[in-house]
Amino acid sequence: MSKRVLTTESGAPVADNQNSASAGAGGPLLLQDQHLLEKLARFNRERIPERVVHARGSGAYGHFEVTDDVTGFTHADFLSETGRRTEVFVRFSTVADSLGGADAVRDPRGFAVKFYTAEGNYDLVGNNTPVFFIKDPIKFPDFIHSQKRDPFTGRQEPDNVWDFWAHSPEATHQVTWLMGDRGIPASYRHMNGFGSHTYQWTNAEGEAFFVKYHFKTNQGVRSLSGEQAAEIAGKDPGSHQTDLLQAIERGVHPSWTLYVQIMPAAEAADYRFNPFDLTKVWPHADYPLRRVGRLVLDRNPDNVFAEVEQAAFSPNNFVPGIGPSPDKMLQGRLFAYADAHRYRLGVNHTLLAVNAPKATTAHNHGRDGLMAANAQGRHAKNYEPNSYDGPVETGRPLSAPLPVSGHTGTHEAPAHTKDDDFFQAGELYRLLSEEERQRLVANIAGGLSQVSRDDVIEKNLAHFHAADPDYGRRVEEAVRALRED
Repeated sequence: MSKRVLTTESGAPVADNQNSASAGAGGPLLLQDQHLLEKLARFNRERIPERVVHARGSGAYGHFEVTDDVTGFTHADFLSETGRRTEVFVRFSTVADSLGGADAVRDPRGFAVKFYTAEGNYDLVGNNTPVFFIKDPIKFPDFIHSQKRDPFTGRQEPDNVWDFWAHSPEATHQVTWLMGDRGIPASYRHMNGFGSHTYQWTNAEGEAFFVKYHFKTNQGVRSLSGEQAAEIAGKDPGSHQTDLLQAIERGVHPSWTLYVQIMPAAEAADYRFNPFDLTKVWPHADYPLRRVGRLVLDRNPDNVFAEVEQAAFSPNNFVPGIGPSPDKMLQGRLFAYADAHRYRLGVNHTLLAVNAPKATTAHNHGRDGLMAANAQGRHAKNYEPNSYDGPVETGRPLSAPLPVSGHTGTHEAPAHTKDDDFFQAGELYRLLSEEERQRLVANIAGGLSQVSRDDVIEKNLAHFHAADPDYGRRVEEAVRALRED
């Protein structure tokens, strides 16, 4: 069987791929060696800017199968009947570190699901925690700057991390999650996932509901201690990638059961917490979990760069029956994520195989731009409306309209009866066992004790005292003991 001929990118056959063209046997290399220049130029451009956040990630393909009827709450086609299967691509990631960082670190994990539905791609972009550090997107760049490597020392600085949290009391709930036992998952397979934000579902009758997504791992939750994580990160910085790859390759297909909490839209205004505040959860006693289906991952990508690094998720990729809520952080992400991909990958990134619709075809007038591969034919018109049989609008909104009122301007979110920055952090602390509380306090004190400014330490201690007196007392005593050593 004859082998295929190696060619240049223009298709010309390559005579010698072992030796560069030179002026004589020992002479300098020649500028005319097109194959050499093409290889080196492409090599120089093999990498693209990494994500500012969620840079280090892993991914896999699989499917989502509906197991329970939710048609009373949404008319989304991929959720329209039990047994319905939809192809998915899932990307997991750490948040703060760079592409070269380790997997086994104390950090939230991204949990992003792309559903390739018959009505277009639906992206559910969440984390492995149900809450986040901030509630307004205007603070997001500052938050990430505080968590990233310091521009002078080149490493993550406790002074920066805890200084931001000291001035952001709403972070107390997420800090309690992060510093607790689930702050370092043992693997991507052994952690839960959350939509985190509040979203809107709309049924066929036009009734609106607000929902929160919960993916519960069927492998069981497993986490690492700080000591275990340090050892694993030293031996295999890509430990989570290794685990996910090898599990799927040997036929052990990780799965999650999807549940949702459902709130009738009319109940949102008078709920005791602001239901659109990303730093808050909805207690299950108020809105129980309702099972929806099962997410299974069963195929590894063939090329990590093409399919994981170039995978683009955006929370504004909705389908009919699903839409946004007034959650401020979600509203900010609707723009920011898509814009980040236009910068990293180019305006035509949705044409890449991992991002393109699979169960339907995209028809629009987005044409030309860098790396355009969508010429659309000789006489195709790239405007609408037109008289040449172009795609037309449906006139059917994807979701119910959100009511608005008041004056434009910068506003704090309206306060609900239980809206403060510390109540739910205290509730979480009081749910922990004694052993879990000891580990939580030790993790917080280990970082906070490294802060150089006493006023920053005091501000943070005040947050833990406000969440629960015992919580604050223990953290204060542990910090004092470490600083006196």
